[in-house]
Amino acid sequence: MESASSKAEALRLQILKAESELEALRSQLEEFEAQPVPQNASPGPVFNAQSRDWKWPLKEDEYARYGRQLILPTVGIQGQLRLKSTSVLIVGAGGLGCPAAAYLAGAGVGTLGIVDGDAVEESNLHRQIAHSTAKLGQRKVDSLGHYCETLNPEVCIVTHATHLTPDNAEGIVSKFDLVLDCTDHPTSRYLISDICVLLQKPLVSASALRTDGQLIVLNNPAEPQGSLGGGPCYRCVFPKPPPPESVVSCGEGGILGPVVGVMGVLQALEAIKLISAGVGAQPKNPHAPALLLFSASGPTTFRSMRMRGRRTNCFACSASSTLSLAALKSGLLDYVQFCGVAAPVSVLRPEERIAAAAYNKLLGQNPELPHILLDVREKEHYDIASIPGAVNVPFSSFQLRKTDSEHPKPDWLPGDLPYDAPIYVVCRVGNDSQLVTRILKEMGLDGGGKRFIGDIRGGMRAWKQEVDDTTPFT
Repeated sequence: MESASSKAEALRLQILKAESELEALRSQLEEFEAQPVPQNASPGPVFNAQSRDWKWPLKEDEYARYGRQLILPTVGIQGQLRLKSTSVLIVGAGGLGCPAAAYLAGAGVGTLGIVDGDAVEESNLHRQIAHSTAKLGQRKVDSLGHYCETLNPEVCIVTHATHLTPDNAEGIVSKFDLVLDCTDHPTSRYLISDICVLLQKPLVSASALRTDGQLIVLNNPAEPQGSLGGGPCYRCVFPKPPPPESVVSCGEGGILGPVVGVMGVLQALEAIKLISAGVGAQPKNPHAPALLLFSASGPTTFRSMRMRGRRTNCFACSASSTLSLAALKSGLLDYVQFCGVAAPVSVLRPEERIAAAAYNKLLGQNPELPHILLDVREKEHYDIASIPGAVNVPFSSFQLRKTDSEHPKPDWLPGDLPYDAPIYVVCRVGNDSQLVTRILKEMGLDGGGKRFIGDIRGGMRAWKQEVDDTTPFT
């Protein structure tokens, strides 16, 4: 019993001691909690980014800038790094080049080159979206370069305020990994394709006119000349240039802004796809080359035409090709002559033509002079502005035939018009009017020389310059 009582007493003493120590600890805790916490105090360890080097492959702000495309399986971090290390050359800072450059800069291409020798004009602004009214007269490369720099300062912009020529093509194109042809003439297209073949650069080519466009990726993979494993070049697809008379500029045929914008955006898309996969890399699932056709007004907006590979007899990329950098620089390749660029029409003798000012003076002296003024521009041009009294008969409606007994005279020729009343012909700049004048004479409407038939030299452009400067000219 004594032993049990002793042990119980010892336990009571331990409990009292423990309770005393616990009370002392509570008092210390209350004292510490009552003290103010210093402002620089930290509740726990904090990671300090400045205390160690940045270990990620992109800059911190680049993850925020490119985040929406970084999470795409087709891009990812590796694709973004390829974009950052790639240089792209855009030839042409117009309707195609503006949207293409903007989206490539936005995507984070490392170096963006721009080649163009023109200045910003007012007629550019409805479709060349990187330029503005404030930049009228400024060089296009400077205007587009500044636009891209403000969009993404991480991109290195390299500008060449010149047109690409056989003499400077190698020096410019050789510094870039990928080329976009954003020009608008066959002579440029053949030159750009040829230099890309010689320097083994993939090429994304597009064009647009009126409400239609086309796009094709060329020279991809960019194999040496003679290698059938390489992609076709422009000459493979178009061995012969179009007839000069069929080449219509935007000034003549017109262009809808969104159409050329669509084609420029598609060029940027194809470029990003090539870069993300690795420029020059053999694709895992290669696609046959295809020509993409776009129509804003047709029943089918997009159509794709499968193309063949390299032509075994291609002038540029075949094994038998004589194309070389030396030949290019020597001037042996005359692209203007090859494409047969049409010179100004000159089929009439001087006495068959009349100056715009002279025609206006003639009417001023004799306002009642019986005559016909035939405006052979297309209706869209005629509706914008015309010379008072002109009759619109579009050039496209003329047929190369003489009148016969069934069609003694055209519908536009009044029956009561005196047989010797002159016929004057006017067009946009004085080319089509000469051809129509010749057709009218072949139809026998000059009455064997009794009636004067001639054109107004210089067309509506001359009328604006010499007679009425308020006349809109497009």
